[in-house]
Amino acid sequence: MVRRLAHNYQLYLLLIPVLIYFAVFHYWPMYGVQIAFKRFTPMKGIIGSEWVGFDHFERFFNSYYFMRLLINTVGISLYELAVSFPVPILLALMIHEVSSKKFKRTVQTVTYAPHFLSVVVMVGMLMTFLSPTTGIVNHLIGWFGLESISFMTEPGWFKTLFVGSHVWQNAGWSSIIYIAALTNIDPQMHEAAAIDGASRLQRIWHINLPGIMPTIVILFILNIGSIMNVGFEKIFLMQNDLNMSASDVFATYVYRSGILGAQYSFAAAVGLFNSIVNLALLVAVNLAARRVSGNSLW
Repeated sequence: MVRRLAHNYQLYLLLIPVLIYFAVFHYWPMYGVQIAFKRFTPMKGIIGSEWVGFDHFERFFNSYYFMRLLINTVGISLYELAVSFPVPILLALMIHEVSSKKFKRTVQTVTYAPHFLSVVVMVGMLMTFLSPTTGIVNHLIGWFGLESISFMTEPGWFKTLFVGSHVWQNAGWSSIIYIAALTNIDPQMHEAAAIDGASRLQRIWHINLPGIMPTIVILFILNIGSIMNVGFEKIFLMQNDLNMSASDVFATYVYRSGILGAQYSFAAAVGLFNSIVNLALLVAVNLAARRVSGNSLW
């Protein structure tokens, strides 16, 4: 062991900056998580504050908001996972089958471009296009004799708008890794299948999909590991008093409780619960994926 470390010491030296980064910015801040189990007061500090055990967790579980937050967070996450996860795969498979390089580059550029828009700009575009008075969408609806829809204020439209805009903005960018995986598939497999009479669709199903399946499994596990993190910025920007029943999630509730309400310990307890659920889901899905497909993160 010592001899191997000494032999490869240059490689281990390269790890030091990374280890310092994670220690300072990811592990050291976890020291503050203990305020979730304390009645934190700024005058006493984290160490001097009184221990209260699981009181903040019990208060949260018994609160009116718990079920609403859980349903909204899990509902948005599952909706997003069901729609936004397969779309990049389908897009990558279709782009890979395009023979014209010029057309392929055009499609890739058009689908990648929305990824570089900031969340603020994207939400601003949504508000402009979906305005009930001046938005182009409601003008199109009006041409068919239908009444205008206030998309941004009706709770029933919130999840669809959130997921649909996410797909539009990130599908092209997310397809890059699948396109890269597809390029590693041996072309001779396609040539042999074509000689045997396999159609293009059959080659996609029996060669391309199995070829990128390890990548799909790994990315699916990573997505499950952050299923409770639906993104604070975008939801916060799209949220208003009228759609609060559908848009209120753990992240926005932590912001209201911790920053606006100055309930630091309670907000830390809510955030810690969210992270623990994510960790449990990541471990469970990783274990299931390893048993079913043999592919896993660890």
